[in-house]
Amino acid sequence: MFKYESDSRKVQKGQTFIALKGLTVDGHDFIEKAIKNGATKIICEKDIDFNIPYEKVENTDSYLRELLKKDYGKYIDKLKLIGVTGTNGKTTSCFLTYQMLNNLGIDTAYIGTIGYYHKDDFIELNNTTPDVLTVYKLLYHAYESGCKAVVMEVSSQALSYDRLTGINYSIISFTNLTEDHLDYHKTMENYLNAKLMILDHLTKDAIITANSDDKVYEKFKKEKHKFLTYGFNGDYKIINFETLPSETNLSFSFNDKTYECIIPLTSKFNVYNYLTMLSIVNQYGIDIDDILRETSKLKAPKGRCEAYKINEGTAVVDYAHTPDAVEKVITAYNELKKGKVITIVGCGGDRDPKKRPIMGEIATRLSDYVIFTSDNPRTEDPNKILEDIIAGVKKDNYEIIENRKKAIKHGLDIMKKNDILLVLGKGHENYQIIGKEKIHLDDSEEILNYKK
Repeated sequence: MFKYESDSRKVQKGQTFIALKGLTVDGHDFIEKAIKNGATKIICEKDIDFNIPYEKVENTDSYLRELLKKDYGKYIDKLKLIGVTGTNGKTTSCFLTYQMLNNLGIDTAYIGTIGYYHKDDFIELNNTTPDVLTVYKLLYHAYESGCKAVVMEVSSQALSYDRLTGINYSIISFTNLTEDHLDYHKTMENYLNAKLMILDHLTKDAIITANSDDKVYEKFKKEKHKFLTYGFNGDYKIINFETLPSETNLSFSFNDKTYECIIPLTSKFNVYNYLTMLSIVNQYGIDIDDILRETSKLKAPKGRCEAYKINEGTAVVDYAHTPDAVEKVITAYNELKKGKVITIVGCGGDRDPKKRPIMGEIATRLSDYVIFTSDNPRTEDPNKILEDIIAGVKKDNYEIIENRKKAIKHGLDIMKKNDILLVLGKGHENYQIIGKEKIHLDDSEEILNYKK
């Protein structure tokens, strides 16, 4: 059992409860509940009147970080930690790395947007990179489960909020930097600087790989650390690729040797995701030929270009929710289409409003037809979000169906032979956040249960 807990609802008998002050909730208000659930000690910032040992400290958050490093750092340091940062591609790159290392006999766990995975063990997570206590719990759990390595998605917000205190990576990779999270970071410069904070979390002999086709990739170089690139002019150099409906033929070179493989994923952006994985696993110490032999076994994570045959056409569910990701997905399927590309897309509420008109323009410019709908409106008016989206639209090839379930059904209804329906924005998520309530809604489920 882990020693510490900051959520009174999760406290188990014998644990120490840390009363953290959050942005909206103060843990000090839940000390009594934590005691009822079995807490045997409290760490807090003020005197309390309960018949239980407690320790009063100046800042419970800082104190917890030091406790975690002191009590669990020695275990986590025995794991080979791999971190991937960037706007797009983190989930697929990490999940491919997780699969490949396990296929090659290296016991590995994954932590990221779609949860915690290790063999048959799955834990749902609320954030791409969880809070520092959850990170330590998961890493210790991985260690106790026999893992040798953990591959993690590393978000800019996690780095900004210092959710990685005491966590250092043996290998990191940078995928790309495109517009996202500007509601939080305000400027692209701030966003980049947040990503660069990953360089403060490296082991002494850490290796860095980066996408050389992104204009800021050189910023991720760090003195005294091995630095390699992948891309059309990278160390892992793309020579040629051909995308097919369910796979991609790739030719690339490394150290003056040429390699060819068939990736069981489609599109140009998955070429980059594959090379992110390959650069990491190769630098882990695995020969490229061994990686290629296991490549056919790879699968995309849930909600990343998941394809379903419907009405003699294809419906695709993908998490693309940034302008760059939406552009890449639609472009990829335009290259494969024999009929029309119909896109269903929306934008989340209480998040960066600047990207909404950009996404509206991209979707209508690149698709044959678009259905704009709700994503996670949260506490915003869904119709106001849709107004923001269509403010950027310059064509009349769209309609608005605010109800996402109805939008998906309508998209499936109007599909014809050889058409491709792209359902974008939510991917693996099996819920919609309306107000402050999570309501069950799974895009893939809607497609599988479709009846005309």
